[in-house]
Amino acid sequence: MIDVTLENFETEVIAASMNQPVLVDFWAPWSGPCKVIGPILEKLERDYAGRFKLVKIDSDQEQQLAAAFGIRSIPTVILLMGGQPVDGFMGALPEGQVRQFLDKHLPAAAEEEAQEEAPFEDTAPADAGAQLEKLQHAVATDPANDDARFEYVKALLLAGRSDDAKVAFAPVIAKTAAVRRLDSLQRLMDAMDVAAGLPDAQRAAADFEAKIAANKRDFEARFGKARLLMAQQRWTAAMDELLEILMRDKAWNEDLARKTYIAILDIIEPPRPKVAEGQIPPDDPTVATYRRRLSSVVLS
Repeated sequence: MIDVTLENFETEVIAASMNQPVLVDFWAPWSGPCKVIGPILEKLERDYAGRFKLVKIDSDQEQQLAAAFGIRSIPTVILLMGGQPVDGFMGALPEGQVRQFLDKHLPAAAEEEAQEEAPFEDTAPADAGAQLEKLQHAVATDPANDDARFEYVKALLLAGRSDDAKVAFAPVIAKTAAVRRLDSLQRLMDAMDVAAGLPDAQRAAADFEAKIAANKRDFEARFGKARLLMAQQRWTAAMDELLEILMRDKAWNEDLARKTYIAILDIIEPPRPKVAEGQIPPDDPTVATYRRRLSSVVLS
C-alpha cells in the first residue's frame, strides 16, 4: 500500500497502471467507513499477491486529485488500467463484494504469469472477440439500431480495425449531421486517417509542441496535436489540449474544438449498466470530470 500525493501521482498511479491494475482508495482519517474498507483492501492486496497495486489518497490533503476524479463521497475506490479509470465503487463494501469487483476486471491468477512480459495496454480482454461478434450480430439483426452500430463501430476502431469500421459505418454516414454520436465516430475516424497519413508521428508531435511553445494561440497546432493524441487513444491528453483552445477562444473555427471534445466524451463513455427501476447508473469518473471542466470553461 502506497500513500499518493500530487507529486508522485503520475508515477505511482498513471504510469504504474500501464503495467499493473492500480486500485485507488480515496479516504479521510475522520471517516468511519474508511477505517472499515481500508484494512479489507490491504488484506486483499496481500491475498491477490501482485495482481493489483493498492494506493491511498487522503482526499482532505489532496483536494486537487479528489476534484480531478469527481469524488463526491468517501470512501470511493477506483480501479485504473492502462492509464484510465475503468470502474469503481463507493462506501465500505463487504470483503466478498470487493472480491467480486476485483475478479470482474483482474486476470485470473493462472493468467498472470503468462501476461507478465506483455505490456498491459496490449492485452485485450479475453472476451473481446466474443463482444465484437455480439455487437456485429446486433447490427445485422437490427440495422436501424444506431446505438448498436455506434458501439460496434467504436469497438472496431479501438481494436485498430479501421477498414472494417468504415465498412460498418458506411450505411449511416449520411446521418452524421443529425445524430451526434455518429458524428463523434466520424471525427475519430478522421483523426485516425490524418495520423495514419503522417510520415513520422513523433516528429509531427514535436513540431506541434514547438509551434505551441512559440505561440500559445496557435490553435491549428493545438488542434493538430489534439487529433494526433486522439488517434493514439490518449483521450485525456487530447481533451486537455482542446481545453487550452476553448479557454482562449470558445468559438474557434466554428466550435471545432468543443465539438471534438464532445466527440471524445462520447467515445470514452462506457455503455450504461442496467440498474433497478428508479435508480441512476453511476457516471464514469473520467467522463464526469471532463464534462464538468468543459462546462466550467464554456459557461465562464
